[in-house]
Amino acid sequence: MTVTLTKDEARRLIVRAALLDAERPGDIVEVAEQIGYIKIDPTATIAPCEHTMAWSRIGWSYEPGQLKKAAEDDRQLFEYNGAFLPVSLLPAMLPGMTEASLRESARSWLAANDGFRRDVLARLRAEGPLLASEIPDTAQVTKAPDGWTGSNQVPIMLDVLSQTAEVAVVGREGRSRRWDLAERVYPQEQDVPVLSAGEAAEQWSSRLLQAAGLARPYNWWNGVSKTSGEAASVEGSTVRFRIDPEALGALEEPDRGGRVAFLNPYDSLLFDRRRLEEVFEFTYVLEQFKPKAQRVYGYFAHPILFGDRFIGMLDAEHDRAGEVLRVNAVHEFFPWEADEHELVRAEIQELADWLGVPVTGLA
Repeated sequence: MTVTLTKDEARRLIVRAALLDAERPGDIVEVAEQIGYIKIDPTATIAPCEHTMAWSRIGWSYEPGQLKKAAEDDRQLFEYNGAFLPVSLLPAMLPGMTEASLRESARSWLAANDGFRRDVLARLRAEGPLLASEIPDTAQVTKAPDGWTGSNQVPIMLDVLSQTAEVAVVGREGRSRRWDLAERVYPQEQDVPVLSAGEAAEQWSSRLLQAAGLARPYNWWNGVSKTSGEAASVEGSTVRFRIDPEALGALEEPDRGGRVAFLNPYDSLLFDRRRLEEVFEFTYVLEQFKPKAQRVYGYFAHPILFGDRFIGMLDAEHDRAGEVLRVNAVHEFFPWEADEHELVRAEIQELADWLGVPVTGLA
C-alpha cells in the first residue's frame, strides 16, 4: 500500500524531520541524533557549516564550544568522513567499515603501501593522538596532488584507514584533525551492539529515513533502501518515495507551525536537489564554483526557508576584520508580504547577535 501525500503534508514532514519547524531542539546532540550528521565545511562566509547547521536549528543558545565538548569530551558525537555523527550510529556503520568498502583504486594503493600503513599505525599506537603533520611520510607509492590532497601521503593514509575503522579523529586543533587508533576513540565492543551486515544495513537505512522524513530510495546521498518505512507518493510527482512511519504519525498531531531559517548551502535538507524540486518546487544551484559574472544570488548565498517554503536567498558575509555582518542582498523569489519582511529582518538580527557583531547593508 502506498501512502499518498499532498505537497503541504510532504513539506511539513520533511521540515519537521530536519528540526526546522517552530519547536527547536535543545542541544547539539539532539540535532545530530535526529538529522544523522552535521556536515563539516571550512567555507565560513557567515560561519562554518557545522555551526550554521546547529544555529539554524537550536538558535541563540547554541555556542560553537558545545559541538567540541560533545565530540571531544563527552564522546557523544564522532567525526567521520567530513561530518559529526552521533555515536548511536556506530553499530550500523562498523560492519561496513572494511577494506571491501573501499574503491578499487584505494584498495590497490593501500596494498602497495602496506609498510607505510604499518608505520602509521605503529606511530599512533606509541605516540597518539597525533596531527597528520607529526607522522612521517614513508609511502612506497604516492598519489599525485589532485586539488583536494597535497603531495604528503599521510593525510591520505589516515583518511583511508578511517574508512576501515582502524584510525579515527579524536579532536581538532583549529581546522587540523588529531588522530588516534579507532579502538581508543570509539566505544569498546562491550558497549556497542554487534550487528550482522544485514542488520546493520537495515538499521542504517532506517536511521537515514528517520533523518529525512520522506526520501527517495537509494538516492546517491542517503542510501535509504526500497524496503525501509512505507511506500509514499506526493501529489503532482511521479517520484517514488519512502516515508518514515513515525513521521507519518506526526501528521495526526497539531501542526507545530514554522519559522524563518537560513540554511547553509551544505545543509542536509538541500542535498537532494530532486526532492527539493518535486516537493518544495525549489530549484537550488550552488554558485560557489561559478564565475562571478554568472552568479544570480551570490557566492555562498543561504536559502531562506519560511515555514515550509523557500522564499528567497540571503547573500551575507561575516566580515571578521571589520567586525560586522554585511548583508549584500536579500533576494525575494516573489514579492513578500509585510510579515515575511519583518520576520526575515528579525532573523538576520538574531544571526548578527549570535555572531556578536552589528548588521550593515540591511535596508
